[in-house]
Amino acid sequence: MSSCFRAGGLPAFRGAPFSLDEPLSVVPLPGVPILATPVPAGFPSPADDYVEERIDLNEHLIAHKEATFFVRVAGESMVGFGIHDGDLLVVDRATDPSDRSVVIAVVDGDFTVKQLCRIPEGVLLRSGSGAHSDIFVGEEQTLSVWGVVRWSIHQVWPCPETSR
Repeated sequence: MSSCFRAGGLPAFRGAPFSLDEPLSVVPLPGVPILATPVPAGFPSPADDYVEERIDLNEHLIAHKEATFFVRVAGESMVGFGIHDGDLLVVDRATDPSDRSVVIAVVDGDFTVKQLCRIPEGVLLRSGSGAHSDIFVGEEQTLSVWGVVRWSIHQVWPCPETSR
């Protein structure tokens, strides 16, 4: 497998087929209220009557402002990891990927989002759906890790149409 690596072990990308070269300009949000008590996902509990503080989503979601990009997902191959078609991924290019990180990878010039698994035979890019194949990166292929997926943002309401 041929890869290009830079210091720190993060594979370097040799050129984007589309314009992701420039850092995303982050628009500061004035802050959104955050409740003082977490909301239970099980049995309901009484809500607090006050807001503890305000949260700035830029501070919460972005660790490395100049190296963070947003990428829209196309496809259903990562639903097992909570990543769905149309989701917005927060991708950090300054974070070194570790084994089992979800990454934006470039295999032979094609972008994909997969789980990076280091195995004795090399690298496996694991799908999050049984309906989609994993990608074993062999010696004859070029692999670059473009960035590490830190967050997946998806719409909850209005509820997308389902088969129910």
